[in-house]
Amino acid sequence: MDKSIRRYASLGAMKAAEYRDWQSLPACARIQAVADITLAVYRMTRGMTDIPRLQRTLVRLQRPRS
Repeated sequence: MDKSIRRYASLGAMKAAEYRDWQSLPACARIQAVADITLAVYRMTRGMTDIPRLQRTLVRLQRPRS
């Protein structure tokens, strides 16, 4: 892993470099990174019941018979 510090002239240049870095990794490494991030977020949120979530409302509409 490259631990060097890079300076960028703009946010766009930083995002382009980040995209190139991710694309240079093999697919299996990218999938593993996603799995690691998912597990880390799950560990951080486990036990937190006060996290706001989307409220889903179930509505049943009665259609007239045709």
